Amino acid sequence: MSTPATTAPTTGPGRFDGSSVLVTGAGSGLGRAIALAFAAEGARVSVAGRTAATLDETAALIEAAGGTALAVTADVTRATDVRALVARTVEHFGGLDIAVNNAGLLRGGGQPLGDLAEEDWQALLDTNVTGVLLSMQAEIAHMRANGGGAIVNLSSNLGAHIRIPGVAGYIASKAAVSALTRAGALDHIGDGIRINAVSPGASDTLMSLQPGESEAERAVRMKEQSPVGRVSTTAEVAAAVLFLASPEAGSAVGVDLVIDGGSSA
Repeated sequence: MSTPATTAPTTGPGRFDGSSVLVTGAGSGLGRAIALAFAAEGARVSVAGRTAATLDETAALIEAAGGTALAVTADVTRATDVRALVARTVEHFGGLDIAVNNAGLLRGGGQPLGDLAEEDWQALLDTNVTGVLLSMQAEIAHMRANGGGAIVNLSSNLGAHIRIPGVAGYIASKAAVSALTRAGALDHIGDGIRINAVSPGASDTLMSLQPGESEAERAVRMKEQSPVGRVSTTAEVAAAVLFLASPEAGSAVGVDLVIDGGSSA
């Protein structure tokens, strides 16, 4: 997952002053935008992913704007990696208040269900479903022993909300994220942990480009396909994540907030 160049906003006092935030899949795309948005509102942000170079870029953007960041390489499909990621974040920042499980992938696109390769199916389950599960388990283990916290998972409008041909594996994996979010929310609100999801539609990242498609061509296509006539900006998706993580959303438990310009309305 990657995104066009992102400019970090200047950091300053905000809703998340002093909070420790962990964002997975933060080397690019929505993960990077979410990490920058939290930092802009005062959070100290641990950015995680599998590629050190892109994580370092995200951390550098945060620090250049006056924020505080920690870059940690981790593979969310490995329980040991995720536990170490949470431990490193806690050690560095003194705790973990908010976690955003954004890491995900799209594979097997364009193939009908009957032709979906087993390796593509397994990769989707490993990252999009098991990766979210393992991340939540490691985050919950810390939060319920330390007074609670907030978790926001990145799902998709494809899955629990709408279906289209050719991406059955991705749809199934993201429907599972929505279900895990709601089930986990009920299981752990008694521990003081609020768990919610944001389900974006097409947003301004490379994942929303069709093979060989330019951004200009995507813009023309979205005028026809989306009621709002465009892709969502990464800032719009990030704003939804920040709201669900904020004290203002104290009654939001098990919410699956769709940000897709009306495509699933």
